[in-house]
Amino acid sequence: MQFPPIKKNVETMPVQPNLLDYEHTCATFSWDEVRRSFDGLPESGGLNIAHEAVDRHADGPRREHIAIRCLSKDNKIVEFTYGDLKEGSNRFANLLNKLTVTKGERVFWLAGRLPALYPMFFGTLKNCNVFCPLFAAFGPEPIFQRLERGDARVLVTTERQYNKKVAPHLPQLPALKHVLLIDKEEDLNEQVLSLPRLLETSSSLFTIPPTDPEDMAILHFTSGTTGMPKGAVHVHNAVLTHAVTGKYVLDLHPEDIFWCTADPGWVTGTSYGIIAPLLHGITCIVDEADFDAERWYRILQDQRVTVWYTAPTAIRMLMRTPPEQRQRYDLSALRLIHSVGEPLNPEAVLWGKHVLGLPIHDNWWQTETGGIMIANYAALEIRPGSMGRALPGIEAAIVTRTSAHSVRVEEPDIKGDLALRVGWPSMFRAYLHDEERYRKCFIGEWYLTGDLASRDKDGYYWFFGRADDIIKTAGHMVGPFEVESSLMEHKAVAEAGVIGKPDPVIGEVVKAFVVLKPGIKESEDLRLELIGFGRTRLGSAVAPRELEFVGNLPKTRSGKIMRRLLKAQELGLPIGDISTLEESES
Repeated sequence: MQFPPIKKNVETMPVQPNLLDYEHTCATFSWDEVRRSFDGLPESGGLNIAHEAVDRHADGPRREHIAIRCLSKDNKIVEFTYGDLKEGSNRFANLLNKLTVTKGERVFWLAGRLPALYPMFFGTLKNCNVFCPLFAAFGPEPIFQRLERGDARVLVTTERQYNKKVAPHLPQLPALKHVLLIDKEEDLNEQVLSLPRLLETSSSLFTIPPTDPEDMAILHFTSGTTGMPKGAVHVHNAVLTHAVTGKYVLDLHPEDIFWCTADPGWVTGTSYGIIAPLLHGITCIVDEADFDAERWYRILQDQRVTVWYTAPTAIRMLMRTPPEQRQRYDLSALRLIHSVGEPLNPEAVLWGKHVLGLPIHDNWWQTETGGIMIANYAALEIRPGSMGRALPGIEAAIVTRTSAHSVRVEEPDIKGDLALRVGWPSMFRAYLHDEERYRKCFIGEWYLTGDLASRDKDGYYWFFGRADDIIKTAGHMVGPFEVESSLMEHKAVAEAGVIGKPDPVIGEVVKAFVVLKPGIKESEDLRLELIGFGRTRLGSAVAPRELEFVGNLPKTRSGKIMRRLLKAQELGLPIGDISTLEESES
């Protein structure tokens, strides 16, 4: 079902959006002009993310402005001004230098959203080392795999995480020279050291060495729905994309209070939980605790959050709570909501408008793209179910492979591979130690994303499904997202996951796994009603023929439904890598 567009009235908005004339901005956009807007390193003229996000503000009028406000699980507050961040990151950079951690060597973080992350993150970049985050919920084996594959030189973590998940593998990690514990006042031994003790004697003065824009800055292991994680390499030049998306997509203004709920263990947690907002000199809210609807509404209210960036998983969880829960809170400061991680169902966009008072702006990107590529913008209409339009400076297209070395760009309304023309600043530069896998991502001048989509005549993109998830049934190509969104139109359905189940006659049968809203009871009558509902909306060829009620859907912590896990469980197949599963061991 196609929903009517949500129109915008700029005149009634509390702040005029940064992007008003989309067509003109795209036509006149220049990455070179964006580059010239940065300071560059004062002495060498190079480009370092830490200088642009922290030091240039700390050396100017924003020095005493709050950069990060951290909320602990027990509601204690730790704040960093831009001046604090400069001094703290300088101390960490000097510490790495003292430990002889040299340019390009990897520094890993395993501790979630704790205050120590932020000086450590920027100090790592200042010393021209490479930051690599890990999910705090990983178990010992995925942690070991990433430390080994990423050539970890330093690990910053807590004593509990170290004892439970790292210590057993330490003898198998000869490259890991130092483990720094953020919650110990004394060293455990010569290799496992107290970070607070070391920082006490570390100078707050540091000069960032020459940094080439193409120097490696961040290593992100992907959290995809299939296969083993890959180490995507990003460089300091990515800061250009972070700045532009912060301005045009997140629509950040100087006095904004911004909250990105993402874990630093995945790319949104660094690109938009740390870098992009600080480039714009604003205040970021960081919450240590996991999702809790009451807590989240209270944070939005008490912190006077103006721009909120979260995931479809969280939105769908909020949708499952009674509307009156939201009504107890004053969200009048909130002016913009964004979502990323899994395509946002149209129902969630409309729910935001009716319950939160604002529509939710979906956007699309990947670990490999480093930043937002396609988005819905503050001043442009939203077409519920659409990812939006390409970022100024990004050339996106729907393509079809015509040979091993060429593609054809398709006309509007044709389903095909979503592709991006290479060359944007935050494009990943490699899969670490896997050059062949990296090369396979490209055909000519195009990066093939692995997503199937279509583009309408106005340039809005519509997600169809991951190429790996497409269901082939009776000669039809069925995208699971389309079926899931249709089922969510039913008043009883909170979430849906769809897979293809092998069938000897038609190839695959569409099967749906449905999570019901609170208070709705499972029954055979309801199951048949939902199957009929799907047929009415989609037609018998596309609608689910089988439907099963479940309590929850398996998802990555970045919000993606793990359809391949649903399929493996359904067929009794090996489940493969589940290290990024939302409810994995903590």
